[in-house]
Amino acid sequence: MSSAARPSLSGLQPKSIRKVVSLRDKKFDVSLLPKDLERVFWNLEKEFGEDYALKVVFVIRTAVEIHRAWHMTLLTSKLLQQIKDRFGLRMTWELGVIKLKFRVEDGKYELHRKVPYDYDSEFQDLYMKIAVALIEDRINIHQALTFAYETKHGQHTAKSGLFLRDFPGRLVLYPLEAATCAVIFFSGDWYDAGVAAVCGLAAGIVEYILVTIGGDAKVLIDVLVGCMTGIIGGLFYRFDGEKTCLPAVFLGTLYWFFYGTAFVIGILEIATGELETGVTRFMAVSVKTFILSIGAAYGLQFTIDNSLDAWLDQNKNCGNINLDDQWWRIPLYLLCSASALGQYRFPIVHYWRGLAVQLVGYEVQYQVFKAIEDRHPDDFMDTATSNTFGAIAAVVFACGLSNVVDKLSYHYNARLLHRSDYKGENTAFGEFMFKLSAGYVRISNYIGLGRKSDLTFLQMEPKIRQQTFELQDPNHERSDIVLTDEEEKVLIEAIISAENLNIWALLMPTVYQLVPGSLIARLWFNSIYPPPLINDDNNFISINGTEFPYRTVRPDVVQESVFQALMVVATSLALGLLLGLGVVQLIMLAWRTVFCGCKVCDPRSGDLSHSAHNRVERAEARQQALQGLMNEVPEEDPSDEIIEESDEEKDKGDAVVDVDRDEKKEGVEDEPEMTKA
Repeated sequence: MSSAARPSLSGLQPKSIRKVVSLRDKKFDVSLLPKDLERVFWNLEKEFGEDYALKVVFVIRTAVEIHRAWHMTLLTSKLLQQIKDRFGLRMTWELGVIKLKFRVEDGKYELHRKVPYDYDSEFQDLYMKIAVALIEDRINIHQALTFAYETKHGQHTAKSGLFLRDFPGRLVLYPLEAATCAVIFFSGDWYDAGVAAVCGLAAGIVEYILVTIGGDAKVLIDVLVGCMTGIIGGLFYRFDGEKTCLPAVFLGTLYWFFYGTAFVIGILEIATGELETGVTRFMAVSVKTFILSIGAAYGLQFTIDNSLDAWLDQNKNCGNINLDDQWWRIPLYLLCSASALGQYRFPIVHYWRGLAVQLVGYEVQYQVFKAIEDRHPDDFMDTATSNTFGAIAAVVFACGLSNVVDKLSYHYNARLLHRSDYKGENTAFGEFMFKLSAGYVRISNYIGLGRKSDLTFLQMEPKIRQQTFELQDPNHERSDIVLTDEEEKVLIEAIISAENLNIWALLMPTVYQLVPGSLIARLWFNSIYPPPLINDDNNFISINGTEFPYRTVRPDVVQESVFQALMVVATSLALGLLLGLGVVQLIMLAWRTVFCGCKVCDPRSGDLSHSAHNRVERAEARQQALQGLMNEVPEEDPSDEIIEESDEEKDKGDAVVDVDRDEKKEGVEDEPEMTKA
């Protein structure tokens, strides 16, 4: 339908699509919950009603799934606190590295979960958006729980994403990441890239088999993957002319399995007050990384008589390509980053966002390091400085890019959702941005990368607009707008997807690339294969007027400083993230002070009422809180102060008393849920 023929709603009383469409009153099926959580629901439902009980369930389910998706405990806790404050829930939680504890009604009910995390940027983003949409009253609790259940089962993931989400399609990523990492990070050449690709595919098959077996077999993943890598790399070295750069092959292959991001998160947790979680995470990933390294050493020992000499044979086999002189350095890095985005299950249709942030962080890190490395031959200040500046650049660029995309997509979402405060429908810029976004949706679906539901909702827009026009026309007989079950599902997905991007779903893959985890593993390999002593023959001593040369031998302090280097790498990146967030806050404050003259910069600011403006301010404050990392550790004693009601909550009932206590009463028997590898 052309813009000329499309019915205009500007002359009618504007209403959001959520207020004009009659959605079916569907209930969430609580039988889908784990048995222990279902028992808690029924007990809470008897005491406080269905709505309260379901919101407690939603908090627990959101915490479990977003934790599984590798969201930081600091940010997860902030999200849960916002839900708790918004709906007056009486519950507390403890979010550990793997174990989660939930206490409801002052400890009357207590549930434990063991949730191994897995990389999942898409779920990080979606579960955060579901929670924000619920907090903002854009969906009800039944819709939130149903959508979360459907998300977990892949019903809101594009087919392209489903292919890379699980095995066997996921196997294509292992050799690609191993080959590109061997060259771009670890001084390998194209021959080493080929060997690493073979090792990567073998490692992926090993993990696939063990994950399929399940149970205790998954415990063996790290050591068997390491052994397989060592065996294959050793065979190539032994029977193909001893020309393999083993460090490049090993580190590139095991890059997938290393825990570089976890080191940084551990430091962040320690720095922001979560000491127990941070120290536990730091020590756990240190041991697991060493298991991978020792497994590779075992495999190499099985195939080579003198594995130490083979490992130290780096001067001849490694560093044969000078990346500074190669035009393909950045394209190769982007290919490596694309494989990392696949590992993180980042939506393929949004790869351009992730690649842009990764490139900015990498290039700043790379150029700063090259500029100062000659000034620091015997210390780690070049590494620390480049890591910090790279992380700052990545955070600032990611926040800026996310803000620009959110502001530009506002016109598309506002028109499709018929937002009542939208005034840009008849403007040239609003029309251009809508057509641009609509074209992007159509093209991404045409090439098979986008979600079909996005295209379906775009195609529904003329129908909904026509019926909305008829509904708001007092002379028309239409009394409501009714959608099919599938159209309702698409509408709810569109409402949730219109929420702002979770910035940490975009930043996590970048942090993963900035470490990288294999740099830390190199330090563990130095513990297994001690680096050779440094010989210095350029020494002379004068005896009776005659100069005599002599040799000094000293340990390689830089290579042997395993723990020191580990702390430098992890801490510098953690500080870079914190400083980057601080820079973003300063930029936002300056922008609002100079250009906005108010607390919020919003495309609708000039057209909003006072109450609507306050809602936008609160929404932005919530979003900023979920992006930040600074954690306020609550006092030990519960507060007896009554929580003040916000403007939007005055019709919700009486104020809520915050009585969160750590008293443990009789809990509910725990039945652990199924978890990913």
